[in-house]
Amino acid sequence: MQRKLQEKELPASQNIMATILQSIPKEACLTKIEYEGPRIALYTNSPRYLLEHNDTISNLVNIIKKRIVIRTDESIRKPEDESRRIISEYVPEEAKLQGTVFDTATGEISIEAKRPWLLQRNAKEFNHADVTEKIGWKIRIRKATTIQSRTIQTIKATLKQSATERSRQLREIGDEIFRPRLSQRSEVSLFTLGGFGQVGRSSMVLSTPESKILIDCGVNPGAKSPMDAYPRLDSLNITLDDLDAVVIGHAHLDHTGFLPTLCKYGYKGPIYCTEPTLPMMNLIQLDAIKVAAAQGRNPIYSERDVKQIMRQTITLPYGTVTDISPDIKLVLANAGHILGSALCHFHIGNGDHNFVYSGDIKFGKSILFEAASWNFPRVETLLIESTYGLKEDIQPTRQEVESSFINAVNNTLADGGKVLIPIPAVGRAQEIMMVIDHYMKSGEMVEAPVFTEGMISEASAIHESYPEYLARELKQKILQTDDNPFDSEYFTNIEHADAREEPLREDSPCIILATSGMLEGGPVLEYFKNIAPDKKSKVLFVSYQVNGTLGRRVLDGSKQVSMLGKEGKVEVVTINCGVEKLDGFSGHSDYNQLMSFVQRLRPKLRRVLVNHGERKKSENLAMNIRRMYRIPAHYPQIQEAIKLF
Repeated sequence: MQRKLQEKELPASQNIMATILQSIPKEACLTKIEYEGPRIALYTNSPRYLLEHNDTISNLVNIIKKRIVIRTDESIRKPEDESRRIISEYVPEEAKLQGTVFDTATGEISIEAKRPWLLQRNAKEFNHADVTEKIGWKIRIRKATTIQSRTIQTIKATLKQSATERSRQLREIGDEIFRPRLSQRSEVSLFTLGGFGQVGRSSMVLSTPESKILIDCGVNPGAKSPMDAYPRLDSLNITLDDLDAVVIGHAHLDHTGFLPTLCKYGYKGPIYCTEPTLPMMNLIQLDAIKVAAAQGRNPIYSERDVKQIMRQTITLPYGTVTDISPDIKLVLANAGHILGSALCHFHIGNGDHNFVYSGDIKFGKSILFEAASWNFPRVETLLIESTYGLKEDIQPTRQEVESSFINAVNNTLADGGKVLIPIPAVGRAQEIMMVIDHYMKSGEMVEAPVFTEGMISEASAIHESYPEYLARELKQKILQTDDNPFDSEYFTNIEHADAREEPLREDSPCIILATSGMLEGGPVLEYFKNIAPDKKSKVLFVSYQVNGTLGRRVLDGSKQVSMLGKEGKVEVVTINCGVEKLDGFSGHSDYNQLMSFVQRLRPKLRRVLVNHGERKKSENLAMNIRRMYRIPAHYPQIQEAIKLF
């Protein structure tokens, strides 16, 4: 065995490696046991036994309470070309094999097929154990997308190039996670660095005598000064080396926009998030570089720093208990906000304290996602968002908002105008596209060209790549049929700026979906400059507008705004068009949903903390939680230290 813990390091009852060796039968043919980040990897040169005896691994996990993965020994892995040839012989033609991707760091091969249901473990014509035995690589089945995501392709290439470095990093991370605890004291504190009393730059540190976990690392898109734009990491008396891990709830810039800068200045530890969050945040972070350059600003990080995030990220599925430090376990659960968004459940010590960070949540089902999860075994402290924390922040029903949307669009198109929808590329764009497609097909919405620009097409490709994170009906449609719900005959994607002539042509009614959602950069600005002076047209907001952004100023009734034009010259844009905001499409919970979420957790809660809202909204939500549920509730401000336990 290459990595065997010494008996003196841990008491016999906690000696993980010894327990594994005693529990695994000789038929498993183990060759080594290694730490692989938060997992323990069992390497075998005869994988069939462990693949066909799942109960052996399940029983072992129940004993040691750690994540275990089966890996094939490097010595039995066939060369990639030979493995591809063997796979093509085994995969039935009707499955429509599209490609294979090898991960040499883990010994896994992803088989991408148009009809993945024909290749699942219970498929008669494709036996996983047979194929793994033939090629020596562990198999993973993926749905091949209609349009390949460039972001995912880049991530795969980057990970392959850094396979040796990643393997070493994962072993080092495992050494830190599974080391003996240095302190048996049970203390838990939370330090607020951003996103409290405001929307933007969400960030905090969860601290115990053993560990320091940074949760989210965002920027404030509406801030005018660096002191207000970035997390106040300077307020902590720690270095980046003191951080055991970074945990990311979801991909939006107000939660991840400072993460590349963290890596730029030397953070080398693990970054945990869900699988789709990695490409989503990479896409958004790279776009922020382009937007900064277009606005004449120096980006605070480079593409190289974003690629470094790819190398340091460890993705986790929903619902899996994962050790991220010697005394903290993490479970991610669906937050219903955007693709891969997660509630973060931290289990601290030996059941000493359970802390749940909601991130941005939608406690209501949408076309894209199931409602946020709430059934945690234990939770003593909840930190919940308050974007819509006022009593009057009640969103219309789904039927009402869709009816309002149809009327707003139909009336504008009938007048010969254009409907400009500034939209976040991630989540809202895909939902609005599906609504438009549905109602145009049913005849309830006027048929007209629909143009998309920015990251929308790429974000849609990422959605199609991870159907297991979508609503149940949508997931089944993607995984069990040949349909792509994000592809429609009504939509035309604008690939280059010189193709904008058609959507901007006079007397040509159309719908335009363009990023960004707050008019803070991206292609939407060019459309806005052209459409704003036109009385027949309309700007239709379907997402939250942060204070200080151009979108918020337009929504609040500004009749003229100054914008940076060509060659860096300031242009004054007159707003004659209609301006409307529809709340029901939001990925955030309204006031009633936030209160309902707290009520579901009420019997287990000892304390509620409120963040991610304008101060009066956080204050109102905390006050009403105290009044209605008799639970201590507080709305901390930035740079507060809160003792949780």
